[in-house]
Amino acid sequence: MTPMLVQHHPHPASVPPATDAPGRARDWAEIQERMLVPLYEAVYAHLEVGTGTRLLGLGCGSGLALLMAAARGAQVTGVDTDRARVELARERLLPVPGAHGASRCGTTKLLYGGPAEAAEAADPTRPAYNLITAFQPIGCAPGDSDGLAPALASAVGLAERGSAVVLAGWGPPERCATSAVLRVAGRLTERLRTTAGWRPALRDDLEEVAARAGLKPDGSGRVACPFGYADMTSALRGLLSTGLFDAAVEASDQATVEKEMTEALHPHVLSDGTVWMPNVFRYLVARTG
Repeated sequence: MTPMLVQHHPHPASVPPATDAPGRARDWAEIQERMLVPLYEAVYAHLEVGTGTRLLGLGCGSGLALLMAAARGAQVTGVDTDRARVELARERLLPVPGAHGASRCGTTKLLYGGPAEAAEAADPTRPAYNLITAFQPIGCAPGDSDGLAPALASAVGLAERGSAVVLAGWGPPERCATSAVLRVAGRLTERLRTTAGWRPALRDDLEEVAARAGLKPDGSGRVACPFGYADMTSALRGLLSTGLFDAAVEASDQATVEKEMTEALHPHVLSDGTVWMPNVFRYLVARTG
């Protein structure tokens, strides 16, 4: 597969701290989010997403997956609890100045919150959703799926019977080069006897979440999603924007985390200074009852 390198935009040399929500959200949108494009494409192709699709994206982030679905003709609604990312999603998908919730045509909605906010904004004259996506990968941090099952259970009531629900997760650690970097979070938090910041993805992570939400599995797949960065600074900015290292930063400090991440990234630096890490992600398609 041809490496997909991220062009590095001019930024300050230092990486935005976890407290800089707009800066971190911008790094996610400009650097990291696109790493999951092969996952989005594979799911949309598998489900034949198109003009008949009415999609609800949980944890929609800065909206790239929704933008790709909309380009296929889908009607999309996205919700996220990260206000800074939602604002960036609105910039991407709602070009109307001052539009805070819906586009001029009324078929695209981007909301701060979760399924409850989506329910409040639903148009009773329009058909219910027939696709729900939760693309934020789970399976590498303890408890990273705790809030997902309740959110899915709430969202199911907004969808037609038999609708597809898509969950995403990290693949086996031996197939994910980025696992070596993610272990930094685990080492730093465990060293200071705090909650572990990383764990290997388990084979049934997605199936367990689906079962807790009352969903019926209906197929799965694996997708190669290599992480490619223009340089070390871009790699640090992108990876830190995921939030997976926040516990480690809190347990130690950002300088320490960046130092150890840099050491873990060195084996993946190519001769031209780019950073390249092959990864595999899983997706599960489940159905509402």
